[in-house]
Amino acid sequence: MLMPILQIHSEDMPAYAIVCGDPARAEKISRKLEQARELAFSREYRTFVGLYEGVQMAVVSHGVGSPGAAVCFEELIRAGVTTLIRVGTAGSYTADYPAGSVIVSTAAVRSDGLTRQLVPDGFPAVADIGVTQALIEAAQEEGNHADPAMNAGKVGVGITVTLDAFFTGVEEIPHRKYKQAGALAAEMEIAALYIVSTLRGARAGAIVAIDGFADSDLAAEYDPHTDAVAHAVEREINASLRALATIARQDQA
Repeated sequence: MLMPILQIHSEDMPAYAIVCGDPARAEKISRKLEQARELAFSREYRTFVGLYEGVQMAVVSHGVGSPGAAVCFEELIRAGVTTLIRVGTAGSYTADYPAGSVIVSTAAVRSDGLTRQLVPDGFPAVADIGVTQALIEAAQEEGNHADPAMNAGKVGVGITVTLDAFFTGVEEIPHRKYKQAGALAAEMEIAALYIVSTLRGARAGAIVAIDGFADSDLAAEYDPHTDAVAHAVEREINASLRALATIARQDQA
């Protein structure tokens, strides 16, 4: 069956997938797979499949923002994907996790518009506990072998915030409230991933590389192209691949 937006056939899709925003990052991740091949590149959605440690998995880009990303998640699940891990970037809310750190998201504050149209306001956006545990263990292992100068040992675990707005307007983005409440970082798609996965009976988790501080002056301070961020992205990619392979082996056992 052809998925009309992703332009992929369900018979080509494995049960396990890594999703990310940037099509170029999807291609980068695919280079770590054996026998990798590109299935489709439609709009912002770029799809690869291949093998990692003997496990068949997909790598798919979903673009920026919850609505478009949710389309990707919906079609992947309809195509037969049962486990999804998002690999992304986020802005930190705390000096404990500066640029170059990695955070595993256990749940997401639903401050986006998309999920409000799918579930009631009080419904939580929560990661699958098994996927989360596999990500934590893999991320910590990656941190043990990385350069401490790049904040490599920094692996946070906690709540992230999903927002629609990146730049500020007339209305204030409530970063301060989320920070005071104990959220660790802000990004733009995790809540959609968790809600869609819960609704459709799939498992999901997410890991993000910190590329700056969410409540800073973006125009003056935001620079996602530093060596520390690049190293963090590399670590989260490796961790997500290892975690997904571990989950697949546990399922087979």
